[in-house]
Amino acid sequence: MAKYLISFPSAAMVVLDDEWEAVVRDSHAVIEEAKAAGVYVFGGGIDEDVLPVLVSADGTVTEGGYPWAPPLNGGFTVLELPSREDAVAWAARIAKACSCDQELRVFGFDPQS
Repeated sequence: MAKYLISFPSAAMVVLDDEWEAVVRDSHAVIEEAKAAGVYVFGGGIDEDVLPVLVSADGTVTEGGYPWAPPLNGGFTVLELPSREDAVAWAARIAKACSCDQELRVFGFDPQS
């Protein structure tokens, strides 16, 4: 079984004010289904009100993330699934519930982590 990251950047989620209640309800329902199926690992969203810091090996802290990288924001879910096909199916369910496309990535397995 592999762990899959299903995510979207904040800008991808364009929802009308009168649709928010349904999106919240539907997305929470999909997550509850993933929990009931035993495939949910964790999920959430980046708190965009808290700016990132870049921490160097010597402990130096610099405000902001990597200056050359796009900002990391939005929401994510990590699921543990038996196949990429299963991951695509869950990503499609989340995309439908959230009303926006989802990126799907697989975590590389590191037995030391």
